[in-house]
Amino acid sequence: MKPKKENLSQKKSVKIKKTDLLKEADKILKASKPKKKKKKMYFGKEAHAAIVSYQNAETREEKHKIYEQTIRNSFEKLAENLIFIHNFSQSKEHFTVLKSDTVSFLYEILEKFDPEKGSKAFSYFNVCAKNFLIIQSKKRLKNKIRHVSIDDDGLSLNQKYQIERYQVEPSPEDKLMQAESIGLQRDLIIKIKEKLTNKNEIACIDATLVLFENVNDLDFLNKRALFVYLREISGLNAKQLSVAMSNIRKHYREISKNNLELDIFQKFH
Repeated sequence: MKPKKENLSQKKSVKIKKTDLLKEADKILKASKPKKKKKKMYFGKEAHAAIVSYQNAETREEKHKIYEQTIRNSFEKLAENLIFIHNFSQSKEHFTVLKSDTVSFLYEILEKFDPEKGSKAFSYFNVCAKNFLIIQSKKRLKNKIRHVSIDDDGLSLNQKYQIERYQVEPSPEDKLMQAESIGLQRDLIIKIKEKLTNKNEIACIDATLVLFENVNDLDFLNKRALFVYLREISGLNAKQLSVAMSNIRKHYREISKNNLELDIFQKFH
C-alpha cells in the first residue's frame, strides 16, 4: 500500500503556528530578562559640579562639607584605579600609603583647577594624579637601587656605583611617561600642521613628522643633526627652513599654552 500523502496546507499551518509560538516565547523571555542597571560614574558631572561649588564656597566649613560628601570618594576611587591599572604598588601596606598620599596631593591642588578653560575636572585631576604617582614611583625605585648592603665588603666603590646605575630595561613608570610624552607631542605637531598654509612651513612640519615616527632609527640626535635631517627630507634650503621653523614655533607656543594636559605634563617633568 502507498503511504498517504500529507496535506500540504496542514504542514504550512503547523509551521506558521510554531513560528508564532517561538515569537511569543521570545517576547516572554525578553520581558522577563532583568534590565542592566547603569553604573554610576565615580567621577562624573556630580563630582565636577562639587569641585566648582567647593571653589566658590566662602567658608572653610562649607568647603569641608562639600569635600567630605562628594569629592573625597571620587579622589579615592581615582587613586585606586590608577594604582591598580598601572601597577604602581605591589604590597597592601604600600598601596594604602600611596593611595593616601595621592588623595592628599589632589586635595592640595583643588583650588588650581580652572573650569573656565572648558576642560572636565576628571581630565585635570587624572593627569595630575598619574604624574604624581609616576614621580613617587621613580623616587622609590631610585632609593631602592641606591641601597647597598654595608655587610658586603667584597664590593669596591666603583662596583657599587655600577650596581646603582645598572638597569636591564626602563622601569614601567619610565615607559608610561615616555609613551604619554610621545603621544602628546605627536598630537601637538598634527594640530600645528592644521594651522599652516605656507607650503614651506607644511614641508617643514611634514619632515618633522617623518623624523618623529623614525626617531629610534636615527644615528645622531643632536640639534645640528636634526637640522640636517629636516633639510634633506623637506627639500628646503637652510634659510627657508629657518624661516619656516620660526613661524612654526609661534604656533607651538600658542597651542601648548592652551593645552591643559601638555601644560601639566611639562610642569611635572
